[in-house]
Amino acid sequence: MNWLTVQEAKTIVVRLPNRDKAFVKLSKLIGYLLCETYPDGKSKAKLLRAVGFNETNIDILELGLLSIAQDQDVNEVVFSLHGVKYVIEGDLPTPLGGSVSLLTVWIIDNGQEIPRFVTAYPL
Repeated sequence: MNWLTVQEAKTIVVRLPNRDKAFVKLSKLIGYLLCETYPDGKSKAKLLRAVGFNETNIDILELGLLSIAQDQDVNEVVFSLHGVKYVIEGDLPTPLGGSVSLLTVWIIDNGQEIPRFVTAYPL
């Protein structure tokens, strides 16, 4: 088996592998991104709620994140103990009509083929 260096992988991977099957766990949206008491996520929740996201339109948030994964190029590939992470930047349309620029992270866990959402940070 031939292995690629990180630099080689960056030049080869243009889009998230199996991006059409990418998924976002509902618990990640409600219990993390929109949770105002979660230690690592409360600032994200404050931002997302300020632009109109809440539990009643969680599907819009999910679809927006998936759209970033499916439509944007990969900015960075990171190899970890758990799998391969893909960093993707994109604009998330908001319920209030604007957009928020985000850096999203997706992972394909070891032994798996389908990318799942890990986190997002405002740019």
